[in-house]
Amino acid sequence: MAQKPTENRLWGGRFTGKSDPLMDLYNASLPYDKIMYEADLTGTKVYTQGLNKLGLINDEELAEIHRGLEEIKKEWASDSFVEKPGDEDIHTANERRLGEIIGKHIAGKVHTGRSRNDQVATDMRIYVRENLTKLLELVANFVTTILKRAEQEIDVLMPGYTHLQRAQPIRWSHWLSMYATYFTEDYKRLKQILERVNQSPLGSGALAGHPYGIDREFLAEGLGFEAPIGNSLAAVSDRDFVVETLFWSTLFMNHISRFSEDLIIYSTAEFGFVQLADAYSTGSSLMPQKKNPDSLELLRGKSGRVYGSLSGFLMSIKSIPSTYNKDMQEDKEPLFDALTTVEHSVLIATGVISTLAINKEKMEGALTMDMLATDLADYLVRKGVPFRETHHISGECVKTAEDLKVSGIDKLTLEQFQKIDARFGEDVKDVFDFEVSVERRDATGGTAKSAVLKQLANLASKLQ
Repeated sequence: MAQKPTENRLWGGRFTGKSDPLMDLYNASLPYDKIMYEADLTGTKVYTQGLNKLGLINDEELAEIHRGLEEIKKEWASDSFVEKPGDEDIHTANERRLGEIIGKHIAGKVHTGRSRNDQVATDMRIYVRENLTKLLELVANFVTTILKRAEQEIDVLMPGYTHLQRAQPIRWSHWLSMYATYFTEDYKRLKQILERVNQSPLGSGALAGHPYGIDREFLAEGLGFEAPIGNSLAAVSDRDFVVETLFWSTLFMNHISRFSEDLIIYSTAEFGFVQLADAYSTGSSLMPQKKNPDSLELLRGKSGRVYGSLSGFLMSIKSIPSTYNKDMQEDKEPLFDALTTVEHSVLIATGVISTLAINKEKMEGALTMDMLATDLADYLVRKGVPFRETHHISGECVKTAEDLKVSGIDKLTLEQFQKIDARFGEDVKDVFDFEVSVERRDATGGTAKSAVLKQLANLASKLQ
């Protein structure tokens, strides 16, 4: 007489002994993969339509299965779904519940020719596709918010920095356009990843393919995929789409972190260029005068969390053999956490930049005449002097101003300029104008108003 299988597991027929309770806990993924309940139910709905086409499920059974799936969906949506011991994952839980609603005889046909290997891969691709599509919209809105601000504040000048030292005058909008460029590239990369995510593993079975000749193109189309994955072994074992999503999230959060760091610096009393809205700041428990940029610090800090998700998962899959291995269950928690972190980060960053106040006087007051030293060199270049020579001459002018303890190189007299180089003329004084300096840089990508406006228009066109 056959022994009673281990509880009510999908794989229980081979096993008669009870599992170690700790192993049950260690093995279970329902606590975190139940977030994919809708993707799992949708996959089952379309898969059973495919079985119906093969005659393995009749029309009445199909209707009953779909009725049960809809009821399960309502239970998850209303938070009334009752989880039970033995529900290892979302697939097991849904199939168990379907048997309770419509009877085990009909529910038992749902898994015909299907493995949890292709089922989980399908669920994850559906879930990732939905989340990346949502992120695509959020990133586009974020960039649009930056571009609108840049257009409105196009006339504001500020120092541009290298090595965190004042370098040359730029437009505040040019700085905004820089980050809009980074984030637009992120947007474009995200669209490319979505194309690779949108391939269907369903109908690949455990690894070797479908034994009943199911129409995989029909399944792919029904689930909104571009096409089925062409190799069943790859279909069940591929997690490159998870890695790419984590890579994208990491790079995006790197850009968010740099964006945040700049604004944190600019918001200090020492700079005073920007002030965060109260909605994105906190105070000190001890010092009542403090206004801390916690939103930006959290954005900067959470980038490390996403980096960790990527590096951790890469280590999990770096040497697993083909095809499906249980190591791959480690894909879900880092993926889900990264997607949630990025989504929240985009929303917070959009809120910060849309409510930020700038201090035009502080920005322009931070401009100093030594930042026009390159313009002084360019002045002589226009008179035919080689740049390497003019660079040295301009440096001498800066040193002379320092030695004479005057407030800037613009305070040197014509006589003092000509003592350094006789080719300086009366028009040298025209160099010392920040607006003129900025407007000279009108080549593509430059900081002149016309160049910045072109940048903004070009970036906006890429979001269409």
